[in-house]
Amino acid sequence: MKRKWSLLASLTTLVVFLTGCEPLLVLDPKGPQAARQASDIMLSIWIMSGIVIVVFAILIYMLWKYRASKQSADYEPPHIEGNIWVEIICVGIPVLIVAYLSFVSVKSNYIVESTPVGYEDQEPLVIYASSSDWKWHFSYPEQGIETVNYLYIPTDRPIEFKLYSYGPITSFWIPQLGGQKYAMSDMVTTLHLAADYPGEFMGRNANFSGKGTAENTFIATAMSQEDFDEWVEEVHGTAEPITEDEFEELLEPGHLGRMTFTGTHLEFSPAPEHNHGSETEQDSNELHEETDHSGH
Repeated sequence: MKRKWSLLASLTTLVVFLTGCEPLLVLDPKGPQAARQASDIMLSIWIMSGIVIVVFAILIYMLWKYRASKQSADYEPPHIEGNIWVEIICVGIPVLIVAYLSFVSVKSNYIVESTPVGYEDQEPLVIYASSSDWKWHFSYPEQGIETVNYLYIPTDRPIEFKLYSYGPITSFWIPQLGGQKYAMSDMVTTLHLAADYPGEFMGRNANFSGKGTAENTFIATAMSQEDFDEWVEEVHGTAEPITEDEFEELLEPGHLGRMTFTGTHLEFSPAPEHNHGSETEQDSNELHEETDHSGH
């Protein structure tokens, strides 16, 4: 009786705690890339749950059917060399499951590495996202703006992030918009995202890069294109231009709050020339040249 009450109390406590938990961010997608990944996660969970249920059902059946019984002292079970159907089932089903999940994973990888579905005909907003100990720098070449530790993006428009690092390898991740991707010091990696809904989404460095990793976070705010354009105008009317000396100070290890500048550090500290994940390196090099000549 005591054991039953202890089990009931444990289950009640678990239910109470779970009802107060927020949904997992990766299962609360706000963009097409994240929605695809959340769908794959749920597919994997359902397949694994089905396997677990079937295995436990077979286990319970076997325990019940072949439970201890009174046999004579000289009873010997029959000698069985093997069963071809059992072997086919035990080997074939796992192979089919792995093959199917591999197919889904490869297909999804191509989808999330490309322009988000439904946004193929739109011009992407290019943002250079660079990291330093322990900050994120967001450069908007087209708008001539740079922010530190916060990100503004328009909804219903593809975003093309150019990722690199001024320090150790970091990992750029906004769980509700898409999966993580590494930022390195000697190359630029490209990440395609989009936000279908306005709101504030947590972003962070998902790779350990020193004692300040836990605070290496930022907030990505998605808003309408009109609100985004108004923010750009406001920044140009109020923010100070970024200078090379000030940028060098920002690269020093430490934590900072939000900061906003006009201009970008790409003018005097361009991103690495080698690109990975972009459509062509020539397009990226042309963008660098346009950035250098336009001063944005």
